[in-house]
Parts: sequence; C-alpha cells; structure tokens
Amino acid sequence: MTDTRQPDTAAAASTDDAPLRARPWYGALAGLLAALAALAVAELAATLVRAQASPVIAVGGSVIDATPTPLKEFAVREFGTNDKPVLIGSILAVLVVLALVTGALAVRHRVVGLAGVAVLGLVGAAAAATRPDAQALDPFPSLVGAVVGAMALILLLRPLTGSHEAASGVRRRQLLVTGLWVAAGSLAAGTVGRFVNSRRGDVTASRAAVDLPAPASAAKAVPAGAELSLVGLSSFVTPNKDFYRVDTALVVPQVATDGWTLKVHGMVDKEIELDFAQLLGRDLVERDITLTCVSNEVGGKYAGNARWLGALLAPLLEEVGVHDDADMVLSRSTDGMTIGTPTAVVMDGRDAMLAVGMNGEPLPAEHGFPVRMVVPGLYGYVSATKWLVDIELTRFDKDTPYWTERGWAPKAPIKVMSRIDTPKPFAQLKPGKVAVAGVAWAQHRGIDKVEVRVDGGRWKTARLAGVPSTDTWRQWVWEWDASSGPHDIEVRATDATGATQPEKRAAPFPSGATGWHSTAVTVS
Repeated sequence: MTDTRQPDTAAAASTDDAPLRARPWYGALAGLLAALAALAVAELAATLVRAQASPVIAVGGSVIDATPTPLKEFAVREFGTNDKPVLIGSILAVLVVLALVTGALAVRHRVVGLAGVAVLGLVGAAAAATRPDAQALDPFPSLVGAVVGAMALILLLRPLTGSHEAASGVRRRQLLVTGLWVAAGSLAAGTVGRFVNSRRGDVTASRAAVDLPAPASAAKAVPAGAELSLVGLSSFVTPNKDFYRVDTALVVPQVATDGWTLKVHGMVDKEIELDFAQLLGRDLVERDITLTCVSNEVGGKYAGNARWLGALLAPLLEEVGVHDDADMVLSRSTDGMTIGTPTAVVMDGRDAMLAVGMNGEPLPAEHGFPVRMVVPGLYGYVSATKWLVDIELTRFDKDTPYWTERGWAPKAPIKVMSRIDTPKPFAQLKPGKVAVAGVAWAQHRGIDKVEVRVDGGRWKTARLAGVPSTDTWRQWVWEWDASSGPHDIEVRATDATGATQPEKRAAPFPSGATGWHSTAVTVS
C-alpha cells in the first residue's frame, strides 16, 4: 500500500510558510522599519557631531549642488521658499521606496538586503564627507545608522525564517511584536535627536545678547510720501518675518557671536581677523537698501527693502591694502557657500557693508546672523553672503564662486524692474476710479519714471512716491477710470540713466529676468 502521508506533510508545511514566505510585503515592511531605525539612530548620533551631519541634510545638500540649473529654477519658481521641505520630502520618499524594495528582496536573499543597507549608509557618509564645510566626524552618523539598520533588518526578518513545523500565526505575532519595538525605539531615538539638535544649535540667546550700537552715520530720513498706504501694495519697509529667503542651506546655520571671526586675506598687503566685538566697534552706518534675488521672475516676490546696520566694506579693504589686480571679493559662508563680488563695485563709493542689523534688530538667523554682506545694485548671488566668516581678495580668472560654476553670469547688476501689486490677477472690480499700484526698482541707479497702459493703449505716467536714496525700491500709483469688461494692465519703468525696462520676456538664468509685468482683471 502506498504511503501518502509525506506529501501531505510537505503540503501542510508549504501552506504554513505561504502567508509569510510567499508574500514579499512582509519583507518590505521590515525594510521600511529598518530604514526608520537607521535614520532615527543617525539623527541621534548627529547630536554628538552637528546637525549638518544628519544623512538627510548631507544628501540633500549634495543633491542641491548636483541639480541642473533649469531644475533649480523650476523648484524656486514652483515651490518658492518651500523648495527645501519639498526636497527633503522627495529624498525621504525615495528612501522609502528603496527600503521597501530592499526589504522585499531580503526575505529570500539576506545578503542583498544587507548590501542595500550598506550602500545607503555609504552614500550618506560620502555626502557628509564631501560637503564644502565637512568636518572629520560628519560621516559618523550615517555609518552608525547603517549598522543599526542592518541589525534591525536581520531582527525583523528572523520570524520569517522559522522551521516548516512552526505555526505561521506565531511568526506573525513575532513579526508584529518585533516591528512595534523597532518602531517605538526609532520614534524615541529620532525625537530625542531632533530635539537636541534643534536646541543645541539655537542662537536665540546669542542674538538676544547683542546690543547694537548707534550708527556713526544714520540713514537718511524717509520722505513723508514714501509710503502710499494702499491696500495690497507692498510696504516701503519689508518686515523681517516677510523678507524673502532664497539660499541653499537645508539647515539654517546657527553661528553664535562667541567665537565668530572674519578673516580678510588673499591678494592684500596684510591679513587681518576681526571678532564680533571688533566689528561692532567700527564706525557703523545705517542705510535703506532693497535686495533682489536673481531667481525673481517678472512680477515675482523675491525682492524686499530693509534698513541695514553695518560696517562699510571699502574702508576695511583699504586697511588691508588690496592689490591692484585683485578684481574679485570672494566671500565665504560658514556652510561653505562662496560668492564673488567685483572689487571695483565694492570700492566705488556705494554703501557695501558687513551688516549686523536689520530693521532695528540683530540679523535674524535666517538672514545671516551674526554677519552678512549687503551690496546695493547687485543681485544677491554675487553680493549678499549670509553667515559670513571669510573674505578673500582674488581674481575672477583664478577662482570660480558657487553660482558662477553653475553657469550664472559672474557679474550681475540688477536690471530695472517694476511690478503690479494691486489689483491682483483676475480681480473682479467695479467701474470707476481704481488705484493701480506697485513697486519698481533699479538699485543704485534709481527709478525716474513708471508708466502704465491698459489693453495695449497709450502709456500713462504713474505718480511716484518719495525715496531716501537710489538704493531702494519705489512705490508708484496710477488712477485708472475703469470701464466695464475684461482688461489687461501692463507696467514698465525707466531708471535714472534713461534705460527703460524691455518688453521681451527673459528667464532669470543667467543674469536676471526681463519683461513687462501684466495683470488681467474684469470690471463689471
């Protein structure tokens, strides 16, 4: 008689294994939890080094550096100041996908899973080690995270490797319990790491301790008519909280005044190094200056006006004795960003400064505390270094700053530009008098005229508000007798040299946008 019990036993074992072995999503879940553990422990390990050593931040910085210019411009245009959260979210999304795939493969091939974890750890470590401001221990969090991730993956997959006789229900419970413990531990480690990193690097106390001295040269009085006070019109002075921020820092550098120094060196007769107290001890000036980002599209919001307090840069360069052939001021941020400014521009008498104050208070951390550069008339990418720690006198044919290396123009004076703030696009208006208003700028040249036209008709001259100097934007307003129907409103400005804003639209790359701003409204 034929014995049929053995096949039945094998079939039963196969059935027991099927719920776990034949379904890769169990492994995918294990991979995701292991990745969570790796990131959490890496974040915790970064508290022993610095926030910038976090693998997400390190990889994010490397991604920013490697991103093609058109894609960067797209991100700034589409996401604005949310571009950094979007980038971090994208990196985490990619990590989730890789973790799921790695875990699914590791169910049957442990070596493949562990190799995947190792590769991800090495990518993070390599990114941390190759950042411009890298420190020796920066790769440490990524490597520790990789080790913990590998251990977590092995632990989580263990319930899937039970004997054929083991009940699949028991293994499911083991997987559930192990997964919950890993998730809880990861959450705790990540929370502690994030809290410590955010608290340890906070410069709030250092900033609060700064007592800004009175300027040796106060700003000119703002004319009474500089503020038109119209609903929807940008105010003459942009509040610090509303001032635009465009930079590559995923984590805002936290630089305390204690220990901060500025080194001035390179093609000079003598090198000097200033601490914060010495900088405050110099004759400070106070000036109203409008800054503009080169990424600003026609009609964009990446422009703002503030009252800056700082030490003029030209006298400092005169003290160190700049060589005649040093045509570039190469400034460096604490995070490694480099910006090149023409020496001739800094020395031509304009109020180029090392700013320490903004609108009557110490610089906010987001805007460069404790010290940043401000140079009227140049786009920020060739002038406005935040978190400044180093100035080197050099040459454009010798050194290539960060943005120039990526194809942007090495020298970029701000182009004449005007913007309609009100009425807003697609506004529904009533017939009759309508105030069409906005701002125009041509820093260090000044705005002489703003013109408005409706539906391609004749240009009408707008009324200009007063300004304290040519270094600020200028409010303007035109009273329109609006008639019923849909209308297109356009604006153009002319600077003090007679140059009128060109009609042809051009993208910001490589030296700033051009074109007339327009808005469409309906009157009924």
